[in-house]
Amino acid sequence: MEFFFSPKAVAVVGASRRPGKVGYELLRNLKEMYRGNLYAVNPEAREILGVPCYPSLHAVPGEVDVAVVSVPAERVIEVAEEAGRKGVKGLIVISGGFKEIGPEGAERERKLVEVTRKYGMRLIGPNCVGVYVPKTGMNTLFLSKDRQGYPAHGFIAFASQSGAFGSAVLDWAAMRGIGMSKFVSYGNKADVDEVDVLLYLKDDEDTRVITLYVEGVERGREFFRVLREVTKYKPVVVLKSGRTEAGARAASSHTGSLAGSDTIYDSMFKQSGAVRAYSMEELFDLAMGLAMQPPAAGDRVVVLTVGGGSGVMATDSLSELGLSVPRLSESTTRKLREVLLPFASPYNPVDVTGSATDEHLVEAIEIVLSSEDKVDAVMWLPYYMVPGITPELNKKFLERVKKVYRETGRVVPIVGVATGGSYTATYAKEAESMGIPMYVSPERAARVIKALVDYGRWLRRVGYFDYHIERFRRIFSI
Repeated sequence: MEFFFSPKAVAVVGASRRPGKVGYELLRNLKEMYRGNLYAVNPEAREILGVPCYPSLHAVPGEVDVAVVSVPAERVIEVAEEAGRKGVKGLIVISGGFKEIGPEGAERERKLVEVTRKYGMRLIGPNCVGVYVPKTGMNTLFLSKDRQGYPAHGFIAFASQSGAFGSAVLDWAAMRGIGMSKFVSYGNKADVDEVDVLLYLKDDEDTRVITLYVEGVERGREFFRVLREVTKYKPVVVLKSGRTEAGARAASSHTGSLAGSDTIYDSMFKQSGAVRAYSMEELFDLAMGLAMQPPAAGDRVVVLTVGGGSGVMATDSLSELGLSVPRLSESTTRKLREVLLPFASPYNPVDVTGSATDEHLVEAIEIVLSSEDKVDAVMWLPYYMVPGITPELNKKFLERVKKVYRETGRVVPIVGVATGGSYTATYAKEAESMGIPMYVSPERAARVIKALVDYGRWLRRVGYFDYHIERFRRIFSI
């Protein structure tokens, strides 16, 4: 499937000269972003947007890796036949009008698959928006950049059965500053489906975490088997819709999917090591945490905070998820008392108070990580706006954390909380650029820590925990 994401030559079949039309916007995005050979196919034009235009795929000079098809549904099979004779490797069919509309469309889809198999082509779609790859500029979405955000390169891959939801996620990710390695919308998944995408992304060097939006799975047993295999190497976070009877009915009319029993899906995810999300926001909260931090060896969490109230809320959130926030040992609390202010609380939460300086947080994290208490994860709430905290805090904090990791040989996940306005957001973004995921509330951070604990438990069960710890060390040069 590599040619879908890094093609040498792409042809847009159904390219249009009219702004606002799918074929026009699609071609414009490719022209502005894609760095390979680009052709347009439209029998009524010689060029569109400066891109050479040909009356048919057959007339295009040279090889074409991928044909992006945006013509009426009744013409798609004819185009597929022509693509097969041309030697095209893959089709991305944007057009709708297939199994999602009923029996007539289902028969049309069956014939389309028949043609692609006859010529050995792969097919993404129909009824999809295709792929977006920041690294290569491959972009088959038909949404213009003045309305749609496109994220920069990153380490999270996202595959979506829904094109509209996928586009919204890309827009949100761009606004949030979350990078993407690969995006694929596979719509009716007449050929390429979740199983194919998982197998491809498992070996994709640019992807650390795989995220999926799923309405229904046809190849259930194979999906389960592949999911169990892929999660040994990379975390997989799944947002499964169609949980209710009404939602399942909506999924069927959307992409022709059979949503199935949600209880079965829930069991499948738990038994395969996948992490389940219940909203778009949570999907990427979890993905960011799993991409940036190592899995947790256990469920013992220390809360290191500048605010007492936030420490209490963090403790409640962690405890409600079944995680442990144990009181620290007398040896550890004694060491903390020696470096913290007299009125600070050295137990757990470790509350350095609003009178703290950078050094209080830095010394406290070294003591906590080096302690005999076998800390498995840390929730860090720095409160950047307090007077004693300087713009150098993140750098000092990360340097000390890495120093302790090298000296002790242990690494634990650290998840941050940055509640506040624009000043806080600036330094939260800086912390993320250094490798610590930051969230706007203790509740969201707690859910991420729970995912790191659950994933760590799964990895220990299948014997891949040490593999991920070494991978984290290698990626972050520890």
